[in-house]
Amino acid sequence: MTDESPIEITPHTLMPLCSVFRRFLRNHGLKYTVERADVLQAIIDHDGPFEAEELLLDMRNRGHRVSKATIYRTLRLLQEAGIITQALFDSKQAHFQLIYGKQPRDVMVCMRTGRTIDFQSPELVALRDRICLELGWNPVGHRLQVFAMSPEEDGLAGGEQEIDAVSPKENAEG
Repeated sequence: MTDESPIEITPHTLMPLCSVFRRFLRNHGLKYTVERADVLQAIIDHDGPFEAEELLLDMRNRGHRVSKATIYRTLRLLQEAGIITQALFDSKQAHFQLIYGKQPRDVMVCMRTGRTIDFQSPELVALRDRICLELGWNPVGHRLQVFAMSPEEDGLAGGEQEIDAVSPKENAEG
């Protein structure tokens, strides 16, 4: 079983994170440039999911001269290195989030508004670990996104959801 306690990203853990990225780049014949280091630092400084355009604007507002192409190329490399992951909260825009050294991040996404809430489930972690063990894999993390309609957005009290008893076929005929 894996330890689920989070590793807080601090200056002490930043160095290993940079080392992970440097090693990945070196193994792929690429260099760890100042621009790539700046993108990684901006992601570490960002709290929670972000969009590529948001990261670009944030970096430019901080005085970094960075191109959109550099952002997108570095995001792809960071994904391949296992440092960030792409989180699709809606079909309009991809979001990214730092995953290296973080607890599993499970998210519920309201399909109507895009509002998200984080949740944790020890049962889910146990299920993940059991499945990995059965398949001979070593679990190191996971990500789950549940797409649903929140009761508040439906205007329903107490979390109850109304279910239309008419089947789609009957609806089309009627």
